[in-house]
Amino acid sequence: MKAHPAPVVRGMLWMAATGLLFLLLNTTMKKLSHEFDPWLVGFLRYLLGALVMIPPALRLGAAALWPKAPKLQFLRGLFHAGGMTLWFAALPMVSLAELTAIGFSGPIFICLGAVAFLHERMSGARWVAVLLGFAGVIIVLKPWQGGGFGGISPGMLLMLASAPVFAGSFLVAKALTRHDRSEVVVLWQHLWVSILLAPLALSYWTPPTPAQWALLVLCGFLGAGGHYCMIRAFRVADISAVQSVKFLELVWAAILGWIVFGTTPAGATVAGGVVILAATLLLARHESRAEAARGRP
Repeated sequence: MKAHPAPVVRGMLWMAATGLLFLLLNTTMKKLSHEFDPWLVGFLRYLLGALVMIPPALRLGAAALWPKAPKLQFLRGLFHAGGMTLWFAALPMVSLAELTAIGFSGPIFICLGAVAFLHERMSGARWVAVLLGFAGVIIVLKPWQGGGFGGISPGMLLMLASAPVFAGSFLVAKALTRHDRSEVVVLWQHLWVSILLAPLALSYWTPPTPAQWALLVLCGFLGAGGHYCMIRAFRVADISAVQSVKFLELVWAAILGWIVFGTTPAGATVAGGVVILAATLLLARHESRAEAARGRP
């Protein structure tokens, strides 16, 4: 019989796919935020994402569309809309590098929340993987050099403030996997965020051009796909076990820049990427062995 990967490894693979989709999403949304109001970009991205999720959710049957934990779904919508409000306020004021780097504080907040609220076992190996991954990011960003980010800007503070709010959303999402199917969790997240952002976004309404509509539809697919992969990861593994994979986004960004723009990664980027990848693979190996040991009679 063919052996299947351990649940934690499957979760890490789902999270790797999540990171790649979110990287493409953030790049597209960063472009759109300079062309018209970021609140409107966020509203349309989630509204279109909800439309994307309706067909797969309908395949579960009409009765399955109503969530089994509606209060938790609404709570997640509040957390995520709050995080998006801070995130979109910051988006025009930060570079893509700053956006990506500050987002890497999220796994630390999520791991702390997983221990405090979900009572997950945060093993030493998981902490080592998260902290090694963060160290890899520091190697790439080199904040000790004079260039740095040019000081702490209001945009960076807003982006940093969004991290624990998003962590709250993801922790509630983990809890929701005990009640609803992945398609339903993603659909209701997108519906609630669209509803909560609508008053602010529609007050800045500007008709998008056909090219902008095409990019917004792409954002809808990328965002819905990324959240679906993330919920699948949370369903099969502890949320704290898959957080080190978040740091692979920096590796994806370097590879994408090389393929699309022909930008050769700097030595620090390669070194940091090796540290991030090593941390992820070591944790996957450790969790697989631990899973196999628990499964032995």
